[in-house]
Amino acid sequence: MKFYRYTFLTLFFFLTIFRASAQNINPGSEQILYSPDRSLMIRFYQKESADHKKAFFYQVSYKGKNVILESKLNLELDNHLSESAMALPVDTHQHWFENLEIKNSVRTEKDTTWTPVYGERKFIRDHYNSLVIKTVKDDNPIYEMNIEFRAYNQGIAFRFFFPENVKGTYYRIMSENTEFKFEEGTSAWKANWAQAPYHKVALENWDAEAERPLTLELKNGLYVSLLEAQMVDYSRTKFKLKEKNTVVTSMFTPVDLISPVATPWRAVMVAESATGIAEGTDLILNLNESSKIKDQSWVKPGKIMRVMTQTTKDALENIDFAAKRNLQYILFDWKWYGPAFSFDSDASKVAINDFDLPAIIKYGKEKGIGVWLYVNQQALLMQSDSLFSIYKKWGVAGVKFGFVQSGSHRWTTWIEKAIQQAAQNQIMVNIHDDWRPTGEQRTWPNLMTAEGIRGNEEMPDATSNTVMPFTRYIAGAADYTICYFNARIKTTHAHQLALAAIYFSPIQTLYWYDKPDLYKGEPELEFWDKIPATWDETRVLLGSPGEYVTTARRSGEEWFLGSITNNEARKLELKFDFLPKGQKFIARIYNDDNTVATATKVGIKDITVDSKSTLKLDLQASGGAAIWLHKK
Repeated sequence: MKFYRYTFLTLFFFLTIFRASAQNINPGSEQILYSPDRSLMIRFYQKESADHKKAFFYQVSYKGKNVILESKLNLELDNHLSESAMALPVDTHQHWFENLEIKNSVRTEKDTTWTPVYGERKFIRDHYNSLVIKTVKDDNPIYEMNIEFRAYNQGIAFRFFFPENVKGTYYRIMSENTEFKFEEGTSAWKANWAQAPYHKVALENWDAEAERPLTLELKNGLYVSLLEAQMVDYSRTKFKLKEKNTVVTSMFTPVDLISPVATPWRAVMVAESATGIAEGTDLILNLNESSKIKDQSWVKPGKIMRVMTQTTKDALENIDFAAKRNLQYILFDWKWYGPAFSFDSDASKVAINDFDLPAIIKYGKEKGIGVWLYVNQQALLMQSDSLFSIYKKWGVAGVKFGFVQSGSHRWTTWIEKAIQQAAQNQIMVNIHDDWRPTGEQRTWPNLMTAEGIRGNEEMPDATSNTVMPFTRYIAGAADYTICYFNARIKTTHAHQLALAAIYFSPIQTLYWYDKPDLYKGEPELEFWDKIPATWDETRVLLGSPGEYVTTARRSGEEWFLGSITNNEARKLELKFDFLPKGQKFIARIYNDDNTVATATKVGIKDITVDSKSTLKLDLQASGGAAIWLHKK
């Protein structure tokens, strides 16, 4: 009955709004696309004005509820320089889309499953229905363009594809002004840049662009996240407010393209709850190409700590600490090769005294600890054609790109090329500062993680931490740089412990501002000792952005849970119904306890649980709890 009810409600929804939007719709242009479970519905059509100028529109509903109201699909191109240089007719239309005619459409369905090298789950299903609308300019047949739609159960996606141009002309996209119109009462969690704080705001009176993904709460109870996927040969596209309740795409710079070529995917994830949005990280990966690395055996997830003082003695002590604490890597941060912002610094040479890097790498291998090196953009720009091959000879495991420029078409293609150059030399990558992934880690899984997050370098408060799973982490793994002993932490220690389970990163930084001698045998750090960096299954059990979140992740037969609250104390009831029925587990709980006689004030207790058990968590303000579950 649910299927028929949802279909009826959706059809009723479109019939109701059809009268308002049907005026001037070109006959035969209307197309409907459903998700495989038929909960999501996309309506596409073309309108023509009285002066015969055309435009494309779309609408989206979920189980009969409005998601996207009538919104325009649009790109603005200016190819006149290429057209003139190649003696081709110059397109003089005010809007490039205004004279596109629909030739035909093609529908397909795909349902496959793929296995990532690492991730939040062992298997990822790629299941969607697709619709391709083929168009051509009515006065210049060399210009063809396809509008590609996909409908997943998690959300919808679309992009523009330009087939190979028969005359070889080039494409200069000046702007993209695709709309996302919502009903009144919609609010969004908005950040103005990748490392900015989030604020919940109404869709009106915005003062700047919004970072992507952009997560919204609709008045009808649905949650939506606007995503950008496969942004690898383009410029970054954020979101700006066109008018009240209407968000529009905003490109950082124009792009210069050669056909055949597609724009990045614009995706709209839809869920009935905030936890559903936080679990929807597969969508952005499915909108990218399969891995191009044939031998992926060297791509190894793990936990990493930074060496705070770069001397041989400190490096060896950190390696010993990492080995004892079941970490897999150490990192040498900037300036090991000289001033990071100088083009005169040579990142193939050590520039500091008492730092025997070959001996350190050798000792690390003996202890099972790999070495990562920080390299700033200046050195990467000057030396990347040879630098990664040098690091491979040294035995370096990975490189952290630092202070990269991002946003423009130029720097996008440069970063993507550097990731590929690293892959050719079996070097893993972590990109820091304002850059965010768009799912390309599926194609190049040596891209392990990236910053683009307000992490512990800024020391955000607990409220900020509760927003991240519903916003930044939808884009993919993030390097939050979790730490433990630093006095500037604005949360409890159990809160910091729990972040390792809540935040996904296959290179998970722990002890970011810490040193081995700060460790005084705190027993609760057993949780970090045990926790892995890649998962077979992930469940977001409880959560509301800016308030609290509880996440459970499974590796083999063990589960690791993290639960945090915002700046306010909170009581939560945790159900263990995700556990296999009929099996008992020991739940070791690490929670804030002011009666414990340690500086970190974290208590530990064991209880027996099964799928019928519930646990009442009493979280302190800015606090949390971590739980390790293993079979009894």
